[in-house]
Amino acid sequence: MRIPFSSIATARGCILLAALLITAWGQWYGGNVQRIDNWLRDRSLSLHASHQPETRVLLVDIDEASLARYPWPWSRGRIAEMVELLMMGGARGVALDILQEKPADAAGDARMAMLARHAPLVLAQLFDFGQRDEALRGGVLAGGLPGRDGVPATGYLANHAGLAHSAHFGAIGVTPDTDGVLRRVPMYSQYQGQQYPTLSRALLDCCGDGARLALREYGAVRIPYRRAWEAYSVARAADLLDQRVPADLIANRLVLIGSSALSIGDRVATPLGALSAGLMVHASMLSGLLDEQAGLAPAPWPGQAIAMAYCLLLTLLAGWMLPRRTAAANIGVLLGGALLWLPLAHGLVPHDDRFSPATPLLSLLFLLVVAVPFHWQLAQQRSRRLLDTLRQYVAGEVVDELLRSNLQDPLAPRRCEVTTLIADMEGYTSHVAALPVEQAAQLTTSFLDCLTRPALALGGTLDKYTGDGMVCFWGAPLPNADHADLALDAARAMLGAVAEL
Repeated sequence: MRIPFSSIATARGCILLAALLITAWGQWYGGNVQRIDNWLRDRSLSLHASHQPETRVLLVDIDEASLARYPWPWSRGRIAEMVELLMMGGARGVALDILQEKPADAAGDARMAMLARHAPLVLAQLFDFGQRDEALRGGVLAGGLPGRDGVPATGYLANHAGLAHSAHFGAIGVTPDTDGVLRRVPMYSQYQGQQYPTLSRALLDCCGDGARLALREYGAVRIPYRRAWEAYSVARAADLLDQRVPADLIANRLVLIGSSALSIGDRVATPLGALSAGLMVHASMLSGLLDEQAGLAPAPWPGQAIAMAYCLLLTLLAGWMLPRRTAAANIGVLLGGALLWLPLAHGLVPHDDRFSPATPLLSLLFLLVVAVPFHWQLAQQRSRRLLDTLRQYVAGEVVDELLRSNLQDPLAPRRCEVTTLIADMEGYTSHVAALPVEQAAQLTTSFLDCLTRPALALGGTLDKYTGDGMVCFWGAPLPNADHADLALDAARAMLGAVAEL
């Protein structure tokens, strides 16, 4: 069936428009491609992660070696001693990634309460964002500010009442993605009309250099995993207690105290590791906030607009190439476009945490599986029409043999021996002079049919019609040793057909 040109143009336009809509939908509404986006972003982040030392932050790690030297659980006095040593060492501020839900040793609790009230110390409070039969309620929640911005929490675990009057609190609740990888944290958690900053934000506000960072977003923000874990300065808690941590590792730094010990269980999956310490997540957030405060964060780029522009460019190129080039060439261009997008998306990832790196690839995949086969089918239809036209002038067996021979140019000029047959109607003018136009046309058509059928049936090639006659030949475009005999047989068959007519 021959498809009208207008229908082909409409179908082609719809295919190209659908490719554009895939990218547009993915950039602004594409929750269903989030898993692919996350995978691409994770690979990009692991490649981007810098090993340049982070000199503004110190991590004090209660690791397995520290627990071997000082068995867990630790007294509050020991934790308070760590904070005091850090303060005496010149730390700008300390944040504890440790909950103190219940009172412990009275002297240690008193030391901790004093430090939390008067020193640049941020205490942790955990918020729960899941749905449970019985909501979490533990400790005394404190430190909230009026407001309903932030990620709504369903429960909490806070510190005991003796620490409720501390000066600074930071939230440590997390919301992993559906695949279990932690990529976002709530910048603020919202609970019963109060909002609570995340631990890193609270530490920066409490103990930064005085320049308060303007807040762009209160909800769940993407964690800026810009540094490899090896870039952070880490001191073992046991070494700190033994006063074996160099003074320059503490002085003028923001300090996070937490644990990487598997026995304590503060481990999460991140783009930089399947089993990362939760302390590292807070370190990444703190480094990102410090970069933003110092103007060192990557400048924001319009990633969504760039992705749309790239898809539009590739779609226009495909729209021009698809009807003009072979399927192999079109596949090559589309695959090349996909490969070119990967480094471009890799460069965009640090500058835009909202754009979808996957959707331009999905648009190109759509063109590969829909547009290329569509235009290939159109090309096949055109080829079949050309062959049908050729068979009106060349014997079907000759056409088939030309196709089987796989010649590069079967109709190129070449020297060969042929037999040419020229036939026309004797006295044509006198025959048709007295006939009406319709009968004259019918007589001419019937006569030419008497000439054409035998010629093609015996392998001849029709050269041209001469009004009331025809010219045909044998021995080309394919050589045939019996060309003369076939021409004579065709001539006798023509005479017989004309006699019957």
